[in-house]
Amino acid sequence: MRCSGRSLFSNSDGAVAPTIALSLIALLACGGLAFDYARMASMHTELQDAADQAALAAASQLDGGSGACARAAAAASNLLTNNTLFASFGAGRAVTVANENPCDGTGNIKYYQDYNHTTDIPGAAATSDANAKYVVVTVDARQANYALTPIVGLFNSGSIAATAIATLGSGAICKVPPLMICNPLETVNNLTFDPDTYRGRGLKLEAGGGGAWAPGNYGYLDFGNGAPVVEQAMGSNTENNPCVAGDTVQTKPGNTASAPTGINTRFDIYDNGLIAYCAQGNGNCSPAVDVIKDVIHPAFSAGTQPNETANNSDNCKLANGNDPWSLPTVQYQPDVTTRAQVGGDPTAMGSPRDICHAVSTAGDCTSGRFGNGSWDRDLYFHVNYGTTGTGWQSLTWLTGWASANSVTLSTISRYNVYRAEVAAIQAGTLRNASAVDAKRRFAETQTQGGGGGGGASTDYYSYANARCAAGQAASSTVKDRRVLTAAVVNCVAGSVQGSTHIAPIGWIDLFLVEPSINRPRTGADQIYVEIIGGATRPDGNAPFQYYLKQRPRLVK
Repeated sequence: MRCSGRSLFSNSDGAVAPTIALSLIALLACGGLAFDYARMASMHTELQDAADQAALAAASQLDGGSGACARAAAAASNLLTNNTLFASFGAGRAVTVANENPCDGTGNIKYYQDYNHTTDIPGAAATSDANAKYVVVTVDARQANYALTPIVGLFNSGSIAATAIATLGSGAICKVPPLMICNPLETVNNLTFDPDTYRGRGLKLEAGGGGAWAPGNYGYLDFGNGAPVVEQAMGSNTENNPCVAGDTVQTKPGNTASAPTGINTRFDIYDNGLIAYCAQGNGNCSPAVDVIKDVIHPAFSAGTQPNETANNSDNCKLANGNDPWSLPTVQYQPDVTTRAQVGGDPTAMGSPRDICHAVSTAGDCTSGRFGNGSWDRDLYFHVNYGTTGTGWQSLTWLTGWASANSVTLSTISRYNVYRAEVAAIQAGTLRNASAVDAKRRFAETQTQGGGGGGGASTDYYSYANARCAAGQAASSTVKDRRVLTAAVVNCVAGSVQGSTHIAPIGWIDLFLVEPSINRPRTGADQIYVEIIGGATRPDGNAPFQYYLKQRPRLVK
């Protein structure tokens, strides 16, 4: 059968095939673009997930403590492993974050002091571990080569990165007494406080309340149920538990006058006004092992613990009629010019204030509420251990402890003297309960009953061993009874007045130098402490997330 050329040209069978063939190119291109776009979008999601996790890990370390930025960077870089399955694998699967230690606003890990949630713009860049509150993490960029797009290998997604911003939430306040101090260094230009730089310096805390609180004021936190709960928490052996939601904790308005009574149980003083929880004999509010202080007591009855029977010579209240704890006749009061003790030696002497705080009611310390760490070591050891001049630096129990703990004797702090005393007491080399020096030294003879006529003369002693109740030693779960942990708050910036929600900027450990007593040289309503440093846990482990349990949260 023959086919003519005319029939071939006139035949229309299969005419649609070329159209389909030509359209397949466009269809394949669209499909390839869709596939590659989906792959690029999935890669971005993987990178964003990695950035979110890295930012959360970094934020969990922003505790304001030393090395916070370095720890945060290490957490972002090393704590988590994130892989991307959709990036080109020339650089491997792992999504990486550069490990950058500086606390600044540059690089792939940036730190900021605050964040404007209205404009979604970070505030001032951080300049230190203490003010790094927000972290911005950008993961290292990756790219995806287009697989099905025309001209394979010539097109790619370009460098794609992802960024996340995180900080710590308010969390919950745990394991602390309800004590707060207003940041003593707070100014318009300074909202930070590094307690470690003020280690060993005295701090005079005066009660806040009423109007706006000033830097250096102290006050109490409202853990619920009013003054009795505050008093209980200030004296209790056990830590605040369960935790209190951080976003509900507020200052307790007014002056909680009974709270120092709870604190004084730590010094073996069980005064009027104590709630039943802190009664002398139930062991809930124990004194410290070493309760050296500047108040004196008549001789305790041999072989018996004192009780709170009215007018009993063994009771443990502050002087009021026949209640025997009282200030001695000659107290520690240095001359404002010479800094030397006025008159003879104090009859009894506990740990003294910094000299610049002790010279008068107001003191004359250059830093105001802060002392300078200069306290009368020679007089303290002379009154309590009978040494002369710097002879105390040869006391065997002290020199051995100082050497073992790398402490310089000439500048030793009150807290470290206390630690050395406690160590010697526990070793049985100092103030054994059965030894003569359990009474410290003879103090003076007074007329019991306030010095008025008709009272019987009796010898008073300066007791440094706990006698009113059994002393409570520190352990891995309980801090030493003369150490208080307090929240530090920016009271001016936070407009703290009345009942105000507080946001602690940190936690500080304070050594109780003396009982809270109305003294002629200082007045009432003061708590005098020495700064130990940033708060630590009883077991010595890192305290972050121990006192303020915070959850990292994404900001953006």
